[in-house]
Amino acid sequence: MVKMKAVYEGDLHCLITHGPSGSTIETDAPVDNMGKGERFSPTDLLAASLGSCMLTVMGIAAQNHKVDLAGTTVEIEKEMVAQPLRRIGMVTLRFRMAPGIAVDKRPLLERAAAACPVRKSIGQEVEMPVSFEYPD
Repeated sequence: MVKMKAVYEGDLHCLITHGPSGSTIETDAPVDNMGKGERFSPTDLLAASLGSCMLTVMGIAAQNHKVDLAGTTVEIEKEMVAQPLRRIGMVTLRFRMAPGIAVDKRPLLERAAAACPVRKSIGQEVEMPVSFEYPD
């Protein structure tokens, strides 16, 4: 179990503190929902969490199989829908893989990404298209 604490600071801003490390994240409501968009929105954090989780589990698999994943990036696009209620409708993830990853190791990394706990925790009503681009 990990404990965190969120404090409403006013003006649609929150400060979230991670209990074990003390690190913090600030949020703001998005511009399209009465905020100023000055910080990550809560739904931005969910999308970012998905991308970083997928990269992390790929990193674990890469370490276990002696694959150098350093320099791999993921572009994350979050799209909201308004009907029947406001929610995340789609999170698109585009991985740009580090150079030199052997062809036979690629499926292993892609399966690891698909097994990410955040991905498994998001309901099926959220579309999550994922693509992988290898430079060679």
